[in-house]
Amino acid sequence: MASSLDAHLESQCGNDPLKRQVATTIRNLAAAAVKLRNKITAGGEGLGQARGGTNAGGDVQKELDVVADKIFMEAAEASPLAFFGSEEQDEAVLMKPDAGLAMAIDPLDGSSNIETDVTIGTIFSVLPVEEEHRNDPATVFRQKGSRQLAAGFFVYGPQLLLVMSMGNGTHVFIFSPSFGGFVELSAAIAIADKANEFAINASNYRHWDQPIRSYIDDLLAGGEGPRERDFNMRWVGSLVADCYRILLRGGIFLYPGDGRKGYAKGRLRLVYEANPVAFCVENAGGKATDGTTPILDIVPEGLHDRTPLVFGSKREVERVARYILDPSALAERSPLFGKRSLFRP
Repeated sequence: MASSLDAHLESQCGNDPLKRQVATTIRNLAAAAVKLRNKITAGGEGLGQARGGTNAGGDVQKELDVVADKIFMEAAEASPLAFFGSEEQDEAVLMKPDAGLAMAIDPLDGSSNIETDVTIGTIFSVLPVEEEHRNDPATVFRQKGSRQLAAGFFVYGPQLLLVMSMGNGTHVFIFSPSFGGFVELSAAIAIADKANEFAINASNYRHWDQPIRSYIDDLLAGGEGPRERDFNMRWVGSLVADCYRILLRGGIFLYPGDGRKGYAKGRLRLVYEANPVAFCVENAGGKATDGTTPILDIVPEGLHDRTPLVFGSKREVERVARYILDPSALAERSPLFGKRSLFRP
């Protein structure tokens, strides 16, 4: 019989009181995800409608964004959290001053997909709270991603899934209505080392720096190009959906910075999107960078910092870094593809 989420959390905690606080928080998040899933499946014409405002990152808020934020805020209030930071709120919220944890969350990833019934999700990151953070609360979300105690995401698709890591492998759980909770769908995932799929919004090609263009050109050249094999492109526009596919099948995801105003560092948030994804990917044997620097080594300047993001199969992510740092080192790259673009003659 598959292990339950509760059993898995117990196995991860031992007698560590801080880990037990993490487990309590994840249980509360799981219950909140079921509530949100029920809201989503119940439907309603207003869920995908814009509310007329924007969130802290400047994105248009949908009705379901606000609903999700409220549901997870309630879960946070029931958890041993000192601080709660959400994409939908300008500043972190003080919860229980003496608690040992802080949580950053994107309550609803991929909200632009709501009205088209495409997979959406929730992404979360759990961090420790030290005395220095209590003295200066603004610093609690300036911790490197490597300090995360747990991270993961919920996937609201044909199935309700939880992908999570507490630093000891990355595990997948599925919500079972008959069981009344989450049960393990997959033991520790290992990302395939060889990539045959890539995810990127190719419509932004003209805005990318040349190394990213060159890398994508080489993938699209397929068997006739320097990579000497064919690649498929997959782009859902929902970070959780693209990440889950890569965890299962391997591949690479790229959301680089580009030349558009406000996009120099991409559009993804470091603290509550890139860090938790990187934590899960790296605990599954993959790699995550901003193109060159490991995501988990970057020190955020604030809760809503943005970052470029490249993650997936380790060798492929390392190859992207070589394109950026030293394109001339890619000796196998044909001069033809170094000078011409498959998008532009």
